[in-house]
Amino acid sequence: MGVLSWLGLENEPEKEPVELNDANFNEIMRSSGAKPLLIDVWSDNCPHCHKLVPTIKKLAAKYENSVTVGHINTNRSPRSAARLSVRGTPTVVVFHRGSEYERVVGVRGQHFYEEILNEIISPSEGETEKDAGKKE
Repeated sequence: MGVLSWLGLENEPEKEPVELNDANFNEIMRSSGAKPLLIDVWSDNCPHCHKLVPTIKKLAAKYENSVTVGHINTNRSPRSAARLSVRGTPTVVVFHRGSEYERVVGVRGQHFYEEILNEIISPSEGETEKDAGKKE
Protein backbone atom coordinates (compact mmCIF):
# COMPACT_ATOMS: atom_id res chain seq x y z
CA MET A 1 0.00 0.00 0.00
CA GLY A 2 1.38 3.37 -0.98
CA VAL A 3 1.52 6.51 1.15
CA LEU A 4 -1.23 8.23 -0.85
CA SER A 5 -3.51 5.25 -0.34
CA TRP A 6 -2.70 5.10 3.38
CA LEU A 7 -3.64 8.78 3.72
CA GLY A 8 -6.81 8.23 1.69
CA LEU A 9 -5.61 10.54 -1.10
CA GLU A 10 -5.38 8.02 -3.90
CA ASN A 11 -8.13 8.09 -6.51
CA GLU A 12 -10.40 5.31 -5.36
CA PRO A 13 -14.06 4.66 -6.11
CA GLU A 14 -16.54 6.48 -3.88
CA LYS A 15 -20.07 5.65 -2.82
CA GLU A 16 -22.57 7.71 -0.87
CA PRO A 17 -23.02 6.38 2.68
CA VAL A 18 -26.47 5.44 3.95
CA GLU A 19 -28.21 8.50 5.41
CA LEU A 20 -29.28 7.74 8.97
CA ASN A 21 -31.79 10.05 10.61
CA ASP A 22 -34.23 10.15 13.50
CA ALA A 23 -36.87 8.39 11.38
CA ASN A 24 -34.79 5.41 10.16
CA PHE A 25 -32.12 5.05 12.86
CA ASN A 26 -33.71 2.06 14.66
CA GLU A 27 -34.42 0.24 11.39
CA ILE A 28 -30.85 0.65 10.10
CA MET A 29 -29.43 -0.52 13.42
CA ARG A 30 -31.70 -3.61 13.38
CA SER A 31 -31.23 -4.41 9.70
CA SER A 32 -27.44 -4.40 9.85
CA GLY A 33 -27.65 -7.71 11.75
CA ALA A 34 -24.33 -9.55 11.67
CA LYS A 35 -22.95 -7.08 9.15
CA PRO A 36 -20.69 -4.46 10.78
CA LEU A 37 -21.99 -0.90 10.78
CA LEU A 38 -19.79 2.19 10.59
CA ILE A 39 -21.54 5.48 11.39
CA ASP A 40 -19.95 8.86 10.74
CA VAL A 41 -21.55 11.48 13.00
CA TRP A 42 -21.00 14.97 11.64
CA SER A 43 -22.40 18.50 11.74
CA ASP A 44 -22.83 21.25 9.16
CA ASN A 45 -20.59 23.75 10.94
CA CYS A 46 -17.66 21.37 11.53
CA PRO A 47 -14.75 21.87 9.08
CA HIS A 48 -13.06 18.64 10.21
CA CYS A 49 -16.25 16.74 9.44
CA HIS A 50 -16.13 17.93 5.84
CA LYS A 51 -12.51 16.74 5.56
CA LEU A 52 -13.65 13.24 6.55
CA VAL A 53 -16.35 12.98 3.83
CA PRO A 54 -14.07 11.59 1.04
CA THR A 55 -12.70 8.94 3.41
CA ILE A 56 -16.19 7.81 4.43
CA LYS A 57 -17.26 7.63 0.76
CA LYS A 58 -14.19 5.54 -0.11
CA LEU A 59 -14.87 3.19 2.80
CA ALA A 60 -18.49 2.85 1.65
CA ALA A 61 -17.30 1.78 -1.81
CA LYS A 62 -14.48 -0.47 -0.64
CA TYR A 63 -16.58 -2.35 1.94
CA GLU A 64 -19.88 -2.21 0.04
CA ASN A 65 -20.54 -5.94 0.39
CA SER A 66 -19.26 -6.47 3.92
CA VAL A 67 -19.96 -3.31 5.99
CA THR A 68 -22.87 -0.89 6.12
CA VAL A 69 -21.39 2.62 6.05
CA GLY A 70 -23.68 5.43 7.07
CA HIS A 71 -23.68 8.94 8.41
CA ILE A 72 -25.80 11.08 10.72
CA ASN A 73 -26.02 14.85 10.55
CA THR A 74 -26.36 16.10 14.14
CA ASN A 75 -28.13 19.27 13.00
CA ARG A 76 -30.90 17.33 11.22
CA SER A 77 -31.03 14.27 13.50
CA PRO A 78 -30.16 15.34 17.05
CA ARG A 79 -32.00 12.42 18.73
CA SER A 80 -30.00 9.82 16.80
CA ALA A 81 -26.73 11.54 17.66
CA ALA A 82 -27.79 11.74 21.31
CA ARG A 83 -28.59 8.00 21.35
CA LEU A 84 -24.97 7.41 20.37
CA SER A 85 -23.79 9.73 23.19
CA VAL A 86 -21.81 11.85 20.76
CA ARG A 87 -20.23 14.84 22.48
CA GLY A 88 -18.14 16.18 19.60
CA THR A 89 -17.87 15.88 15.85
CA PRO A 90 -16.62 14.22 13.83
CA THR A 91 -17.17 10.94 15.65
CA VAL A 92 -17.08 7.56 13.91
CA VAL A 93 -18.78 4.70 15.74
CA VAL A 94 -18.34 1.11 14.58
CA PHE A 95 -20.87 -1.53 15.61
CA HIS A 96 -20.34 -5.26 15.39
CA ARG A 97 -23.04 -7.80 16.23
CA GLY A 98 -25.26 -5.04 17.56
CA SER A 99 -22.76 -3.64 20.06
CA GLU A 100 -20.36 -0.74 19.91
CA TYR A 101 -16.97 -2.07 18.86
CA GLU A 102 -14.91 1.11 18.41
CA ARG A 103 -15.35 4.88 18.71
CA VAL A 104 -13.04 7.41 17.06
CA VAL A 105 -13.32 11.14 17.74
CA GLY A 106 -11.58 13.41 15.25
CA VAL A 107 -10.19 12.81 11.80
CA ARG A 108 -7.90 9.87 11.01
CA GLY A 109 -6.51 8.58 7.74
CA GLN A 110 -8.46 6.03 5.72
CA HIS A 111 -6.02 3.28 6.68
CA PHE A 112 -6.90 3.75 10.37
CA TYR A 113 -10.57 2.96 9.73
CA GLU A 114 -9.66 0.12 7.36
CA GLU A 115 -7.64 -1.56 10.13
CA ILE A 116 -10.67 -1.49 12.43
CA LEU A 117 -13.00 -2.88 9.76
CA ASN A 118 -10.53 -5.54 8.63
CA GLU A 119 -10.12 -6.65 12.25
CA ILE A 120 -13.86 -7.34 12.40
CA ILE A 121 -14.24 -8.85 8.94
CA SER A 122 -11.26 -11.19 9.15
CA PRO A 123 -9.90 -11.38 12.71
CA SER A 124 -6.41 -12.78 13.06
CA GLU A 125 -5.88 -16.13 14.70
CA GLY A 126 -3.65 -14.56 17.36
CA GLU A 127 -6.11 -11.99 18.64
CA THR A 128 -5.86 -10.90 22.25
CA GLU A 129 -8.48 -11.44 24.95
CA LYS A 130 -9.37 -7.76 24.77
CA ASP A 131 -10.04 -8.09 21.04
CA ALA A 132 -12.09 -11.22 21.55
CA GLY A 133 -14.12 -9.44 24.24
CA LYS A 134 -14.89 -6.58 21.89
CA LYS A 135 -16.26 -9.02 19.36
CA GLU A 136 -18.60 -10.88 21.71
